Amino acid sequence: MELKVQSLKFNAKNDHGFTLFELVVTLTVLSVLIMGTIPLAQNAVKRQRELRLRESLRMMRSAIDEFKRDTLGACPAGAVTPGNTGRGSGPGGAPTDPRSRVVIDDCTIFDSENLDRFPPSLDVLADGVKVKQRGLNLQGGRPFDDRNATELNTTEEVLKYYLRELPVDPMTGEKDWKLRSSYQSKDDENWDDVNVFDVRSASDEEALNGEKYSDW
Repeated sequence: MELKVQSLKFNAKNDHGFTLFELVVTLTVLSVLIMGTIPLAQNAVKRQRELRLRESLRMMRSAIDEFKRDTLGACPAGAVTPGNTGRGSGPGGAPTDPRSRVVIDDCTIFDSENLDRFPPSLDVLADGVKVKQRGLNLQGGRPFDDRNATELNTTEEVLKYYLRELPVDPMTGEKDWKLRSSYQSKDDENWDDVNVFDVRSASDEEALNGEKYSDW
């Protein structure tokens, strides 16, 4: 009987729950842990957006460069009509870039101010441009397909798309990219509408490395 009474007293002593002090300490520790993880989570999200921005910039700049390569030998200054025959050389008879296998065949997309023949807009890269095959490669080998000479000289036109779609700036959530023509300095804020030589983010926020996104 005495053992049962002692057992009941022991259970009652240890079944009192948490004190107010213990609850305050527990909540304080949890708050510190939560406040410490929030910046880490925010930085992780920001870092992912920065990676998407770098990839979008790389993709658009590569498309601009590819477009420029495909203009070599086509649309000489002053030409405003299609039907150019730039097949194997650039301006002044200079060899074209071997990476360029087609030549742009629609001079109506250029105006007289765009002498450098960069894309007149970003939309052109996604909407597609009329192109024709350049013909034989620079090494004098066979063309890049198996068609015969008659077929190679056909006037059939095809569209080439340099971008699947115009990407969204992950920092602004819009397709509001800052543009710069080949006739503008890096510090110019307003695009002159001549051509698209470079593209930047429209966000003035600072990146994790301290730089502005608009300077990338």
